[in-house]
Amino acid sequence: MTLQAKLDAFKADFKAGKPPYNAPAHIHPIMERATKELIASGAADRALKVGDKAPAFTLPDPEGKAVSSSELLAKGPLVLSFYRGVWCPYCNFELQALQQALPQFQELGANLVAISPQTPVNSRKSVRTNSLDFPILSDSANEVAAAFGLRFTLPDYLAELYRALGNNLPIVNGDDSWTLPMPARYVIGRDGIIRYAEVNPDYTQRPEPSDLLPAIKG
Repeated sequence: MTLQAKLDAFKADFKAGKPPYNAPAHIHPIMERATKELIASGAADRALKVGDKAPAFTLPDPEGKAVSSSELLAKGPLVLSFYRGVWCPYCNFELQALQQALPQFQELGANLVAISPQTPVNSRKSVRTNSLDFPILSDSANEVAAAFGLRFTLPDYLAELYRALGNNLPIVNGDDSWTLPMPARYVIGRDGIIRYAEVNPDYTQRPEPSDLLPAIKG
């Protein structure tokens, strides 16, 4: 089953109110409204694209060790996945799919890292939950996401819903900004130039990891 097929199946069960989330029906129109508004804003069109120079960054891994994009690119191409957090089931499905593709990336000499605004404690939880062999880096206040053009502020009505559902982003992320990154995948060449870019303001839609392979090979 493809990654998107898994996401579509999960979405259907989630909207049907099935366990383990038992999502109440009234939340879905609210979430869908926020997604439609983000799409209509054109934010994804302003994110970095193929041919752009990728911003350099240094971020902490779950154990607090600084990870530098420059050092990773000195070893080979770099695959980046920006994701929302351990609380997002769609993101967890994608992380699992990237883990399955990791050997293929490594055979081509590429490194893989995921970037999230969550605290290192929650990144450790992501690593454990999804049995990952690649690091998750903590992007405090979505500063690196902003440099890639991915950061957006949740509308007040969506922040209110998240709080009601127990998803308090200021606690999860360790800052009060109520910002998230649009989910995005990048392949960056050793020269720092973006070879592949996929940004989707609809967090339920994700590319297949195999889509990145031609850019890594190139």
